[in-house]
Amino acid sequence: MRPYQRILLKVSGEALAGPNLFGLDPERVRELAAEVAEVVRAGVQVGLVVGGGNFFRGVAAAAQSMDRVTGDHMGMLATVINALAFQDALERQGVPTRVMTAIQMHQVAEPYIRRRAIRHMEKGRAVIFAAGTSNPYFSTDTAATLRGLEIHAQVIAKATSVDGVYDKDPKKYPDAVKYSEVSYTEVLSKALGVMDASAVAMCRDNNMPIVVFNLRASGNIMRMAMGETIGTMIR
Repeated sequence: MRPYQRILLKVSGEALAGPNLFGLDPERVRELAAEVAEVVRAGVQVGLVVGGGNFFRGVAAAAQSMDRVTGDHMGMLATVINALAFQDALERQGVPTRVMTAIQMHQVAEPYIRRRAIRHMEKGRAVIFAAGTSNPYFSTDTAATLRGLEIHAQVIAKATSVDGVYDKDPKKYPDAVKYSEVSYTEVLSKALGVMDASAVAMCRDNNMPIVVFNLRASGNIMRMAMGETIGTMIR
């Protein structure tokens, strides 16, 4: 068991909403920030991508009648709101944090520059990558994979509401079987749905491992960062 030196943590926007499933739950944001801060203090360099579902799901019905590009841009802006909230929570934990956005908004955050992001992490700062890739038709899973590859992370860590990858939805099927390890090809061929196919294919083509684990279990972020076997490893 060896700690990772640098990780890319992908967290859904809904994880910040707590039981409300919409907006921000301050206590939940604080709890998650405390866990991430502990990892940073342990010497692990952390990059984060936070989704925007806790805001955008609430307007998704209206967005269905909109142009797809417009709707995707709205979703990207939702990730910026979450990134700023998480930055504030991390800095209250004493962790210097930078938000870097793929859509330039200089008064709010730094523009994404790969080498600057790496330098921030080398200096012990957490870096939150917001606004996706700035391109429509790409999910935050794909954005997380792209950023993880660009910053030379050792793993893409996807935090979810279940404890790994199953052969079918464990919330619907009590006989679902959990994988401790599974190949990229199997994830794609069986359409296991843990991440977008484009994100999984990108990881496969670049030998980037993905660990899928349960965010709801306290301490799991640290366990994952320390290299413990939790959840499911895709490689």
